[in-house]
Amino acid sequence: MDLQGFGHLLLSGSWMTMQLALTSLVFGLMLGLLGAAAKLSRSPVARGIAVGYTTIIRGIPELLLVLTLYFGGAQVLMWAASFFGYDEYIEVGPFAAGVAALSIAFGAYSTEVFRMAMLEIPKGQSEAAQAMGMTRNQTFLRITMPQLWRLALPGLGNLFQVLLKDTALVSVVGLNELMRQASVGAASTKEPFTFYMAAAVLYLGLTLLATLFTMYMERVCNPAARGGRS
Repeated sequence: MDLQGFGHLLLSGSWMTMQLALTSLVFGLMLGLLGAAAKLSRSPVARGIAVGYTTIIRGIPELLLVLTLYFGGAQVLMWAASFFGYDEYIEVGPFAAGVAALSIAFGAYSTEVFRMAMLEIPKGQSEAAQAMGMTRNQTFLRITMPQLWRLALPGLGNLFQVLLKDTALVSVVGLNELMRQASVGAASTKEPFTFYMAAAVLYLGLTLLATLFTMYMERVCNPAARGGRS
């Protein structure tokens, strides 16, 4: 496969893809945890906000979300900054817009994964922990969280696979990730098959690494999968 000197661009695009995916994963997990906690809370306002968030975001194509945040994010930020007397132009870069869009989308889907995982944990464990004198935060960190990751990991792993491939959508706003770099190489050399096939191989490699890491984390979080060794 002759990349005619464009191989380094594909590698740099792969690195940008991983940065975009991992950054979006971190923020998406936080949104998912907050969304799941809100859906299971006793507050009808919190539940309403969480339901509205997941319903709206899961009904909007990720590409539309990327374009909306990239072209409309600057206007929203400038409007908000005007209340503090700031009237300079605020630019939203493609990386920031991509992270925001992918994080919001991932958070909406992971909310349901976390919610179902929380429902799988017997309530008696939390009640017993609080009866022993643990606070709500201690109960969540010591009792709920370790089990939550074990139950949610398979679903989160699948969502990360989708997130990793959705990073290609950010190429439409000019981010030099893998898909855009492949397009540049294809346009420059007039050999689109070669470069898009190379991009496909790199995406497969990235998803394989993500799959192997997910399998490893499942074994770490589940002693039973290691033959009972803790």
